[in-house]
Amino acid sequence: MSIKLQAKLRQKGGLNELRNSGFVPGVVYGKGIKNIDVSVGNMPLDKAFREAGESTLLELEVEGDKTRHVIINEVQVDPIKGKPVHVDFLEVRLDQKIKAEVPLAFVGESLAVKELGGILVKNIQHIEVEAFPQDLPHNIEIDISAISAFEDHIKIGDIKINPKVKILSDVSSIVASVVPPRSEEELESLKGEVVEDVSKVEGVVKEEPVAEEAAKVPKESEAKQEGKRSETK
Repeated sequence: MSIKLQAKLRQKGGLNELRNSGFVPGVVYGKGIKNIDVSVGNMPLDKAFREAGESTLLELEVEGDKTRHVIINEVQVDPIKGKPVHVDFLEVRLDQKIKAEVPLAFVGESLAVKELGGILVKNIQHIEVEAFPQDLPHNIEIDISAISAFEDHIKIGDIKINPKVKILSDVSSIVASVVPPRSEEELESLKGEVVEDVSKVEGVVKEEPVAEEAAKVPKESEAKQEGKRSETK
């Protein structure tokens, strides 16, 4: 089932009014097409983005225009309000392969974590793939249950994926591994290093005011001596 999103053509300007009325301004662009300014509802965009992400194809039904096959290329968010302020739609052709970054979803449970107390290390969060737009996955699942000992790890080359999707990232790169927990001696050593670093910083801070005050004394003495010379004259 395809993901659909309603959009309207918009005129340039009045972006704040548009946002205040519950819409997000956006643009549709792509190879060989003219940019199209659109607006989409805030809530429908949020729902579509949660379902499609930045790699799944969706149908953008533009009122007064035509339905376009697009991928949400970027959503700009207000850093204070946390609401989307602009969205970029990349229009694609279904008969041409494209490259995309697909997020990894870590699933399962590692025995090295559960029984040995290890710490899961996720080295990679996205991998680059190439496929026809309709074949791009929303995410790629990584089953960490394959890691049962500290010597085990998962590489990009170990990922099972739809044969219609080609992985472009380095297959020898390690996606996930589990490292042993720190011993009490290591934790105590780390605490000692932190205390030592703090003491060094405090020593530097305390010395600065002393040096500054010392530098003021000669200036004051010189001023007094200059005053005496003036009185003598």
